[in-house]
Amino acid sequence: MQKTLVRRLATLALFPAAAFIALMFAAPAQAAVVSTSTLQTQVASLSNAQRVKAGCKALPVNSQLLFAARGHSKYMATTGNFSHTGARNSSFITRVKAAGYTAPRSENIAWGYRTAAEVVNAWMKSPGHRKNLLDCGAKSFAVGVIYSANGTPYYTQEFGSR
Repeated sequence: MQKTLVRRLATLALFPAAAFIALMFAAPAQAAVVSTSTLQTQVASLSNAQRVKAGCKALPVNSQLLFAARGHSKYMATTGNFSHTGARNSSFITRVKAAGYTAPRSENIAWGYRTAAEVVNAWMKSPGHRKNLLDCGAKSFAVGVIYSANGTPYYTQEFGSR
């Protein structure tokens, strides 16, 4: 299981107070034929199930965070640049604020996972992602999924404080 995680986990957790950033590279998996809106809904639902299981409240999806998340996933899927740094050197904070959301909190990204369960399970096994996902101080969130031209899904999960 750990070998699979290391091979497939290509994620970078970014949270504002982090003293370190971990990045693992892996080859993308073949994407399942699922619409992006369905995949986004599934990831949000599974993320909320993990939050409730850990004693946090389920979060509502915020349309401004969704706009920022989909925009960043589109950037990564189009450029193949897997990073928290986006178009014009944007950070998740600048992207979320540009979308009209004034209280950005944290961001998770991933790529290559074929199902919502795979990406949420991977985030839960990564300390930085898990910390973001189970942050009981978050008040809203959104998940943006975009497929690249070769069918690889790119995920961005934004969390907010209001």
